[in-house]
Amino acid sequence: MMRRFTISLIALSLAGCSAPGQQLAVPVLSKDALATQVGEKPSPTSPPTGQQWLYGSAEGSIVSAQVYKTMAQYVRAKALNRAIKTQTVLAKGSTPDAPRFESCGTKPLAAVFDADETLIWNVGAMRYMAEQGIDFDPAIWNEWEKSGAGKALAMPGAVEALKTMRDAGVTIIANTNRTAANAKGTEDALRMAGLGEFKHQETLYLMGDDPTGSSKDGRRATIATKYCVIAMAGDQLGDFAHAFNANGLSVADRRMLATNPAILPLWGNGWFMFPNPVYGPSIRGGFDEIYSPQTKWEPAK
Repeated sequence: MMRRFTISLIALSLAGCSAPGQQLAVPVLSKDALATQVGEKPSPTSPPTGQQWLYGSAEGSIVSAQVYKTMAQYVRAKALNRAIKTQTVLAKGSTPDAPRFESCGTKPLAAVFDADETLIWNVGAMRYMAEQGIDFDPAIWNEWEKSGAGKALAMPGAVEALKTMRDAGVTIIANTNRTAANAKGTEDALRMAGLGEFKHQETLYLMGDDPTGSSKDGRRATIATKYCVIAMAGDQLGDFAHAFNANGLSVADRRMLATNPAILPLWGNGWFMFPNPVYGPSIRGGFDEIYSPQTKWEPAK
């Protein structure tokens, strides 16, 4: 989903932007899409703390490689199993707290990935904006989508995992909130990162392909009409269902929705989440929302 960025929710969702029924040709960021940031602002001597962890730390690389290894093993096992397959895309009209999943019939198998901070790390644009002391600039991101190929890196474990899945006969599809206007730039970025060929509207779906703006539900439904989606991966809950990003959903309610008993078994078992402490709708909440009043403690005086 593109989305994304810097500390600034890059929401790049770049996405977050358009209203239902409106087709996007160029990035437009909503006020909400720019509302969040995490860690320290860039300084002349160091990147923001979230970027230090995600892009530079051993821990960040290990977590990425672990998720990819687990996902590749899961997808390969599902592909080799002759039992009837079921979609991991929520069926139309169902919700994360009352999920339904349709049978795949004889559809070919696919695994669906977000792109930014899921298939690739956008280190070129993120570094530039951090060095310039910029949280996020949509014009810079738009240029990055067009010309950043070769400067984005495949996430640790991605190249090997995608090969394992493809060798098992599973089609790899990217569903991202990068914009359809910059489709070639995204195709090039994924290829030059070593992740293989992606073709717009076949194995690459972008914001602007349908009139629903940054919601990926419509694109997921389109993919599911053609493929049996046996696994999905992303770094934001919206990569799995737009309901997780409903307006007015509190921090606590969003967490409860994503971990309720009906959906919790899917994590690591069809749905795979990558860490992103840099931007996104997860980066919000006040003291009482994050810690809860019941956990407040003070040392004895």
